[in-house]
Order: sequence, then structure tokens, then C-alpha cells
Amino acid sequence: MTGMVRQATGEDLGAAARVLALAFEVYPWTRWSIPEEDYEQRLERLQYLYLGHALAHGLVLVDEQLRSVAAFLPPDAPEPGPDMQDEVVELLGSRATALVELRLPQPKAPTWTLATVGVDPAHQGRGLGTAVASAGLKLIDREANAVVLETSDERNVRLYGRLGFLVTDTTVIPEGPTVYSMSRAPQKQPQRP
Repeated sequence: MTGMVRQATGEDLGAAARVLALAFEVYPWTRWSIPEEDYEQRLERLQYLYLGHALAHGLVLVDEQLRSVAAFLPPDAPEPGPDMQDEVVELLGSRATALVELRLPQPKAPTWTLATVGVDPAHQGRGLGTAVASAGLKLIDREANAVVLETSDERNVRLYGRLGFLVTDTTVIPEGPTVYSMSRAPQKQPQRP
């Protein structure tokens, strides 16, 4: 990677999880899906687990100062192992059943997933989230794969729209957030002479 975005390493996981925990502290989905008791600690641990899974099986990008993070999973990424699943269920506590029973629209063909993008709130509004997300999308475009994501913040719909994503479904969760499912078609790479 060139410029200010690079692939994350295992040494980055703690700091990257902290960035995501700060970025998602008031996010509608995490506020609904994670119990209030010890919310911040649960959120940061969940982010650490998910980032570790993405680092092992997909692509995690950060900016050089670790202020922004993006994680992508390929279509063939395995499910998390039983130990991770058990810990996730424990961290979700009373919300685990609601999440297991929730059915969100699924893509009809194999796609990459933009699992998360987050920026430390002290550095938001500087294009850092767009930079890490765009860098990952450029790498995925080399494989000519579509990319999907879900967001429960309507402001993110506009951000992802600028990156080529379109809303494909909207799910209103009773007593929970509205989830926007979005998809981005493969982007053609310019032909080199």
C-alpha cells in the first residue's frame, strides 16, 4: 500500500479495536445489540474479535496514525470458530437471542463484505474513513467482485453512496434500528497500455 493507508498487522488490533469502539459508541446498531452493562468494554472486545477474524481471513486497512480502520471479508471467509462464537454470545448477553433470530436480506451471489469502517471521533470529517474504505475497494476491484455492507446510520448511506454503493433493502427492526443493506457493483479497472 502506498500513501497514508496500509494493511493492518496483528500488532495494530488493540489500537484499531479501540478506534472502532470510540467510533461506534453511539451507533444505533451497537446500542441496540450490546447490553448497557459494561457497554464500552463489551463493544471494544467485540471489535477486537471481529477485527482479528477479518485480519486472519480478509483485509483490514488502517491509516498510518491508526485513526481509521476498514475491514473486508471475502465471499469464502469461514464462520468464526466455536471459541470466538461462544465469547461473542457471552458478550452479547441478553441480546444474543434477538440477533440470532434476526433475518436481514442476503446477497444472491458471492460477494465481499465491507464489515466495518470507523474513524476516531476526534479525527472525523477529514476523509480518513473514505481513504481506508476506498483503498480496500480498489484492491477488491482487481478481482472484479461486488461488495455489500449494512449500516444503521442514515448519514452513512450518503457516505457509502459516494463510494458507489446503492441501497438494496431497508429493514426496520421492531424496537431497534433501521438497517440499510447496500451493494456496490464491481468497478472496472482502467486498461494499461
